[in-house]
Amino acid sequence: QVQLVESGGRLVPAGGSLRLSCAASGSAFNTYSIAWFRQAPGTEEREIVAAITWGGGNKYYRESVKGRFTISRDNTENTAYLQMYRLKPEETAVYYCAAQKWGGLGSEAREYEYWGQGTQVTVSS
Repeated sequence: QVQLVESGGRLVPAGGSLRLSCAASGSAFNTYSIAWFRQAPGTEEREIVAAITWGGGNKYYRESVKGRFTISRDNTENTAYLQMYRLKPEETAVYYCAAQKWGGLGSEAREYEYWGQGTQVTVSS
């Protein structure tokens, strides 16, 4: 098993930048693919933002964040990151880190077994 703790969420102005962190503990971090999801206020669905394979060699981004967000991981620090630039008000959401052992680049929440508690990102207009 792996435990995930997100941090870094806060209030930022539109056009601002933010880096989220996902610290993992427990089982071997480098055997888990990691994804960032977000859930907007008033919605029930968690949508994929980005994903990275366990070795970091492959990445996936939802279309709307390509060129603005970067997912990365440091397996020596057991931490994954989501660097976000040029944030938009509609990207206000709780951002979740998720993990799946030996997973690929799944884009559906059901493909990930382990989840953090989420971190709030609020983008003001």
